[in-house]
Amino acid sequence: MTELHTARLTLRPWRESDLAPWAAMNADPAVREHLGELLTREQCDAGVAAFRADLARRGYGWWAVESTATGEFLGFAGLDDVDEDMPFTGVEVGWRLARGAWGHGYATEAGRACLDFAFDTLGLPEVLAVTTAANHRSQAVMQRLGMVRDPSEDFDDPYAPEGSPLRPSVVYRLSRPAEGPR
Repeated sequence: MTELHTARLTLRPWRESDLAPWAAMNADPAVREHLGELLTREQCDAGVAAFRADLARRGYGWWAVESTATGEFLGFAGLDDVDEDMPFTGVEVGWRLARGAWGHGYATEAGRACLDFAFDTLGLPEVLAVTTAANHRSQAVMQRLGMVRDPSEDFDDPYAPEGSPLRPSVVYRLSRPAEGPR
């Protein structure tokens, strides 16, 4: 199964040992601030089962992210097909890291690895990223990755309740670079 490697990170298939730290991460209100309700252990385990199935079926999806130096589970990053209920189509890049992994450039590093895989291996012409309008940290990562927002594509997330601060959302896009070194 596909693994991606950067200078400091390994993006790899999920292991049983990832389940507890993944659940703890998704029970952290700071991690879930722009995502919605805290997740139970059962919801987290079901999510990992779906991530594993997607990786096996498609060869891409949400990979577990670990520190190459220490083997510590840091979160996830990857690529996913946009849900049918969204007002656009394509493949989305994303990341979610445990609070202790914030501020070290890991999201940008993992995001870059995912974009390289999307363009160089999958041959995708474009990748997009979506977040809440209030999630400025994630938008900063998107900008560092060279992604561009078109405010005309801003939308209300159909999965967020009416009136929720999680409803206003933004879309960033990046087209495959022209041939040659990046």
